[in-house]
Amino acid sequence: MNDNEVTEVNIDNDERAGLVPLAAASVVVGAATGAIGVMFRFALERGDAWRNAFIAWAHAGHEAAIVLVILATASAAALATWLVARFAPMASGSGIPHVEAVLHGKVPPAPLVLIPIKFVGGALAIGAGLALGREGPTVQMGASIAHAIGTCLRRNIGDCRVLLAAGAGAGLATAFNAPIAGAVFVLEELMRRFDTRTAVAALGASASAIAMARLLHGDLPDFHLPAQPFPGFEMTGAHLVFGALLGLLGAVYCRVILWTLDAAESIAPPSSVRRATARAAAIGAAVGLLAWFAPDLAGGGDALTERALLGAGTVASVMAMFAVRFVLGPVSYAAGTPGGLFAPMLTLGAQAGLVFGRVCLDWFPGMADATGGTATFAVVGMAAFFVAVVRAPVTGIVLVTEMTASFTLLLPMLTACFTAMIVPMLLHVPPIYDSLGERAAKGYRR
Repeated sequence: MNDNEVTEVNIDNDERAGLVPLAAASVVVGAATGAIGVMFRFALERGDAWRNAFIAWAHAGHEAAIVLVILATASAAALATWLVARFAPMASGSGIPHVEAVLHGKVPPAPLVLIPIKFVGGALAIGAGLALGREGPTVQMGASIAHAIGTCLRRNIGDCRVLLAAGAGAGLATAFNAPIAGAVFVLEELMRRFDTRTAVAALGASASAIAMARLLHGDLPDFHLPAQPFPGFEMTGAHLVFGALLGLLGAVYCRVILWTLDAAESIAPPSSVRRATARAAAIGAAVGLLAWFAPDLAGGGDALTERALLGAGTVASVMAMFAVRFVLGPVSYAAGTPGGLFAPMLTLGAQAGLVFGRVCLDWFPGMADATGGTATFAVVGMAAFFVAVVRAPVTGIVLVTEMTASFTLLLPMLTACFTAMIVPMLLHVPPIYDSLGERAAKGYRR
């Protein structure tokens, strides 16, 4: 046996050592994350229902009821930020940059107090109508749960790190009912490498998380979309152009998020709990005012995404909603409450796809037979805009495919994501989580 063969045998033995306990621990991590994630999702659904019912009740009363709506949303946002600033500062924002920093050994894992703060703060903020995603809280809560379980089971540092990443992926899987995307997210975005132990833990955690989520919440995809035909090859050029446009929009969106954070923290530094709370209250009040006049524009955006996928709305109205949400997402993120970026990005991508599809079909009516309608562009837009901002193409494509069950659209998604990824790179705009991680390294949060 030569030296190379000996080295390969040693690597195989290292990979197998403790693999069964690690796999078993990942299943426990996934089940716990799935249970917490489903409870969080139920809380958000109830929050949306209460908010809409409260606004409907207020509209039925005196015009002065607008004050009650604004006070309610401002108070909820302020309380969420106060809880974060007072008890768990690392719970601010998405939490994904914090998870990545922990995995790279830059900061210690978050204490368990993060879980209730992230849960309650996220429910308050998103329930109040801030344009934030549910995946940020579930990812960070899953990572914290995983680290606690790994420590209790006395796994070594390396296994605890793998479990932490797997728990984060299970959180994403639970948030969007997308098990494969959760596992891919671990490998592509969090760890940025493939190895056997990480893959086993990620798959085990995502599988058990989805088993728990589907047992409690149901097994249907997040969005109900009619079966889509395979787009014709002649649509390749349109998808390339569409991807490039979304790449440009994604680069701008990244910049807007960072500019908004800079502006918010220049007014109210995170170190000042009182000023940060006041800033969140002001943002919450603005969201309350928006919700009074346009209730559908508030919140995470799932209803808007569903409408875009189904082709509802005129071009002018969808463009107006896109413009509002393009600003509302970064402003909501700057409030300092728990909440993610994924869900609002998917909404923007679907709306952009609807508008682009309408324009294409108006200018080139012959495209209708090759595309199957605007739904194709809306689905492709979800994936391409995600890729333009996050720069994780496999995660974006798999995530959107699982959320919409649109397996026939893999080729156009690949085509559009290709140019959507190139344009921001040519413009020297880094992925959003890289930028947020750099801010964290300089002492900022989120």
